[in-house]
Amino acid sequence: MKMLLDYFQNRQPEILNLIREIVEIESPSRDVDASRAVVDWIEQTARKIPLNLEIERLFAENYGEHLIIRAFAPSEEKPVLLLGHTDTVHPLGAKEKNPTRVEADKFFGGGIFDMKANCVLMLEILRAFNELNLKPNRPITILLSCDEEIGSPTGRALVEREAANCEFCLVFEPSADGRVKTGRKGTANYVLKARGVPAHAGLEPEKGASAILEIARQIEKIHSLNNLEKGTTVNVCTVEGGTTTNVIPEHAACSIDVRFTSMAEAENIEGVIKSLQSYDPKVSIEISGGLNRPPLERTESVVSLYEKARTVAGELCFRLDETQVGGASDGNFVAALGVPVLDGLGAAGGGAHTLEEFIYINDVPRRAALLASLILAD
Repeated sequence: MKMLLDYFQNRQPEILNLIREIVEIESPSRDVDASRAVVDWIEQTARKIPLNLEIERLFAENYGEHLIIRAFAPSEEKPVLLLGHTDTVHPLGAKEKNPTRVEADKFFGGGIFDMKANCVLMLEILRAFNELNLKPNRPITILLSCDEEIGSPTGRALVEREAANCEFCLVFEPSADGRVKTGRKGTANYVLKARGVPAHAGLEPEKGASAILEIARQIEKIHSLNNLEKGTTVNVCTVEGGTTTNVIPEHAACSIDVRFTSMAEAENIEGVIKSLQSYDPKVSIEISGGLNRPPLERTESVVSLYEKARTVAGELCFRLDETQVGGASDGNFVAALGVPVLDGLGAAGGGAHTLEEFIYINDVPRRAALLASLILAD
């Protein structure tokens, strides 16, 4: 472990330069050309590592390209899956507002924390194993999807396929103030639409039936489903409706964001939402949507993997704490298959999904040493 830490500390300038390069390649979700550009860079960088790597690119129409890198195969042992994504929430041009730069101990850039820097760490682990002549006990599969930030519409099947064949999964999503994530809530998304009866708002409003009023009444019902003791949150996040100022609104709609800690609670909430009835008989309602990601529950296998990581961190002279969070990741799909998962293993930093996104420079070699050592410890 000391050898790995020394290696990554000595290589820190080169690692930071690679992080700068990949961050400069903006890759927002749904931008096929941008996705292809960042995958080009990752493949080219990977091929400079003198290992026998199998690299596979999978095109996802309207989204971009997924990337799979396999190392230290074939083997009779099941691989460890290193999971991440290349898409970011930042639109093209965001780097002008949050330029890639170093200020004191912080390295700023769009998508650097979530999770461009961690894509580089995956490659650097392979490089370290080669240069230090270290061979893990099992093969390594790196999977970088291109649509994680928008719910993995095409990436989910790929994640589940690779996870089904792995021994355990390390998710390189951002850490939570340096802590790993041993629990994540599941997510569900719904859209509630109301259709009323239009009428002149001044001359004969009594002939109309307001879709907006119906949605307002439903919002109160929806928010009553919140149960913080169970870890359940139900929130209406967007509302739209109406046509113009002097017409009783015929149309209205709202989006509903649901977070939960168990599938039983998810099914309970879905049952209530999908059985909503209109308050005004002249207004019809329609509910669409459903479960997006199952929860990543803090099971015994997850705790066991965390304890191993915590021990490794201790031998590297730093403390690795855990937490449970409301946000979901592709790790949720893996956990639902019963595969041991440890999430939030990426570099410490902050400002995810904002124009102040950053990582801590000094955490980079330490985090790389932790991850490499954890793979070797299996």
